Amino acid sequence: MRTSRRGFQILQIVREEGTSTITGLANQLEVSQETIRRDIRPLEAGGELLKMHGSVALPYQVGEALFERRLRENAAAKKAIARQVATYIQDGSSVMLDHGTTTSLLARELLKKRQLTIVTNSSDIARTLATVNGNRVFMAGGELKGDSGAAFGASAIEFVQHFKVRHSIISIGAIDAQAGLMDYQLEEAEFARMVLTRGEQALIITDHSKFGKPGLVNVCDFADVDRLVTDRQPDAEFTALLEAGGVELDVVTI
Repeated sequence: MRTSRRGFQILQIVREEGTSTITGLANQLEVSQETIRRDIRPLEAGGELLKMHGSVALPYQVGEALFERRLRENAAAKKAIARQVATYIQDGSSVMLDHGTTTSLLARELLKKRQLTIVTNSSDIARTLATVNGNRVFMAGGELKGDSGAAFGASAIEFVQHFKVRHSIISIGAIDAQAGLMDYQLEEAEFARMVLTRGEQALIITDHSKFGKPGLVNVCDFADVDRLVTDRQPDAEFTALLEAGGVELDVVTI
């Protein structure tokens, strides 16, 4: 079956983002959701896409671990954010990172640095940066989550309290105008909240998709953050809230 021009565009977007929602595809291609659903049908029938719960993915990605799939979502934006944040970090600096796909991509950018001190609860970040370039890596202990390879709980929080670093950096699950910076799991929010208190400079790194999303658990208020790095200019409401909280906004170019 011959693939339409828009069908090729849909496939390209899904390859770049990993998983794309029907709504997101409609917005990017400036057509209705019903048009997107119609374009997806032959791609699904031909085995090129898999449709599930209002979103689509490439068939081979569905069998991947959740964290690996999340690494592919908005990958270009996350990589651009990671590249920018890496420029703030000098050789010999100390950095505390929580678990997240954007922080994991940042860890890969930090392979270009030397003699870093890294504190993290992420086995992926620890594995990436340990034993190279003269780095020292300290990993928090606690219950290891199988889907993410990250440690959480009281012992992980107690561990990071022993450190004071130059840069504390977290990713975030949702940014709500009324509730502030949010996440979906209590233990992840508690750990991220502690991380932000351990740095001379507290940074949030997140792609544009998190703005306006309703989270479940509050991590912190806007005033608790020094800098937020993202890939698109937030709307006027969020921009005003960031300014009122004294947050430096850094919008990267993809």
